[in-house]
Amino acid sequence: MRSVLVAIFTTILLMIFFPIKGQATPQVSANNAVLMEQTTGRVLFEKQAYSKANIASITKIMTAIIAIESGKMAEKAKASRKAIYTEGSSIYLEEGEEMKVEDLVYGLMLRSGNDAAVAISEHVGGSEAGFVYLMNEKARWLGMNDTHFANPHGLDEAGHYSTAYDMAVLMRYAMDNPTFRDITGATSYLAENRTYSWQNKNKLLTKYYNHCTGGKTGYTKKTGRTLVSTAAKDNLELIAVTLDAPDDWRDHIAMFEWGFEQYELETLTKQKTISYRLDESNEVYSGYLEKEVKYPLSQQEKDDVSSQLLIKKDSTKEKRIGKNVFYLNGKPIAETNVLKEQIKSDDNTPFMEKVYQLFQHISGVDVLW
Repeated sequence: MRSVLVAIFTTILLMIFFPIKGQATPQVSANNAVLMEQTTGRVLFEKQAYSKANIASITKIMTAIIAIESGKMAEKAKASRKAIYTEGSSIYLEEGEEMKVEDLVYGLMLRSGNDAAVAISEHVGGSEAGFVYLMNEKARWLGMNDTHFANPHGLDEAGHYSTAYDMAVLMRYAMDNPTFRDITGATSYLAENRTYSWQNKNKLLTKYYNHCTGGKTGYTKKTGRTLVSTAAKDNLELIAVTLDAPDDWRDHIAMFEWGFEQYELETLTKQKTISYRLDESNEVYSGYLEKEVKYPLSQQEKDDVSSQLLIKKDSTKEKRIGKNVFYLNGKPIAETNVLKEQIKSDDNTPFMEKVYQLFQHISGVDVLW
C-alpha cells in the first residue's frame, strides 16, 4: 500500500514540474474563449466561442479601427459635455478641449478612455449614433454575424454584444493595419495635450508575456473581465480572446503557449511551376501558382494534407487556367489560382514610361515627349 502511495505521489510531482507535452487543449477560466491564427483565420482552440455575451471595453477595437480608417487621425476633435461625463475609465478630457483624433485613439486603446470613445464617435461619425451605425455596418462587412454594437466604449447596454469568435475576426482584420499595430503594441504614449505619458493597461504586453504584440482589456461588474490579445513567435501569429475570465492573463498565456507548441505555419506550395495534361491529350503544359499558400498545422496533421489540381477544359486562351486546392483529412483548407503565365516580380520599366503607358491605356491617345 505504501509503495502505491509513493508511486501516485511521484506521478503527481512529475506532472506538476514536468507537464506532458502536447496536451489536448489548454485549460482556461473563461466562460468563452478562442485561439485563432492570424494569417488564415483558422480556429485552433475554442470554448463556447460562438455564444453571444457582453464584451465591455474590447468594443474599443472597433472604435479604433474605424477612426484609423476614417482619414481623420490628424484632425482635432472637441470634447463635448456628453463625452467628459461618460462614466467609467477616462483620459480626463475637459469640456471644449481639442485633441487630435490620433491622440484620442491612443488614449482609447492604452487607457481605455470612455470619454475618448465618445469624442472620437462624435467627430468621426457626426454623432455617437452615427458612429454606432458605422460600427454595425463594419461588423456586417467583416462577417461578425453574432455581433451588435450599441455604443463606442463597451459599457453594458441592451443590444450590445458579441462572441469570442467575432472579436477574434475583428482583431485579425485590425492587425492587418500598420497604424493599428503600432497603437495596440505601444507600451506608453505622450499626447500633445498632456505632460505625462499614458501607460498601456495590457499587462501581457508590458509585464507578463514577452511574445505579446498587442491587445485590449475590458471590464464591467456585470460582464466580468474580457481580453483580446495577440502574440507572435517564430513565424506564427496568434489571436486570443476571452470573455468573463477571472484569470484572463493566465488563460491567454496558456492558449498562446499551447498554440506555439502544437502548430507551425507550413508552406503548402512547395513549387511555383507545375505541369499538367488536358483530358485526352498527351501534351504536357506548364502552369504557375499565383501565390504562396501557408496554413497552420500540427505535427500530426502534416501527413494528412493532400492537394488536387483542377484545370479548366478549355484553358489554353485564358490567363487563369484553374486552381490548386489543398485538403486536410479530405476537407478543403486553402487554394491558389493556377496561371498560364508567370507573374513578373521585377519591373524595371522607367517611371515616366509607366505614366505614359497608363495615360495611353486610359485615353487611347498617343503622346510625343
